[in-house]
Amino acid sequence: MTIFTKIINGEIPCNKVLENDDFLAFHDINPKAPIHILIIPKVEVENFQQVTPEIMSGMTTFIQEVAKLLGLDKNGYRLITNNGSDGGQEVMHLHFHLLGGAKLNWNHLSDSDSKNYI
Repeated sequence: MTIFTKIINGEIPCNKVLENDDFLAFHDINPKAPIHILIIPKVEVENFQQVTPEIMSGMTTFIQEVAKLLGLDKNGYRLITNNGSDGGQEVMHLHFHLLGGAKLNWNHLSDSDSKNYI
């Protein structure tokens, strides 16, 4: 059982933004932007490789609702999912990071040397 399952079950509190029968959106406890929301399906799906088109269809609509609710639909936002350990996934439950509220930089990869990955 992951921490997200415990949040879904109400065992661990969260700062909820939006919830329906299938999905939950809440504030990240370690934000990387002025607005940093985690969006998860309520069913256990390990990662993006395991998700069904049906779940993603519903999740797409839900993410768009969250963005609109927070006013991010006007100026833009970043949507990220990490997939597997090499992709940086720390919690093995599918989740998307919705970041916004400011002009976001993309410099965390600037010190990477692509020659090291060939």
